Amino acid sequence: MEKIYEQTMLFDFYGELLTEHQRSVYADAVYNDLSLGEIAEERGISRQGVHDLIKRCDKILRDYESRLHLVERFARAKETVREIQRLSGAGGDAAGSGNLTEEEKVIGERNAADDGNIVEEGIGRESPEGQETFMVTESELRDRLGRISRLSQELLEEL
Repeated sequence: MEKIYEQTMLFDFYGELLTEHQRSVYADAVYNDLSLGEIAEERGISRQGVHDLIKRCDKILRDYESRLHLVERFARAKETVREIQRLSGAGGDAAGSGNLTEEEKVIGERNAADDGNIVEEGIGRESPEGQETFMVTESELRDRLGRISRLSQELLEEL
């Protein structure tokens, strides 16, 4: 499965650099999941010829990646975006929702009414109004925003 993912990513980034014939055969093998025999019959070439062409394309695409590192940079950027989403509470996982115990949340709710040191965030446990909420301190929120800012800057520099 990992090999297919790697082939797909390399083809997505560098496939246009292959010849039309290489691109067509490689797409049939990787995307359309055709067997060597099916591709050979369709194109009027030998199975060995199809096999050699696919291996040659794999080598060409890996060679482009070793020089340009576009797939690697994309993977790093994608991971940075996931981390930003996690820190900001976007996406499926509540950022930091497991950091506070139920007792700390109740105390936090009481303190919020008193001095405003707790900030309500829109993802976490379900509230009486039917919305999911949890409480974080202002310093925790500032820390998350600082990390989001740094990660965003790194992402922009990478791109």
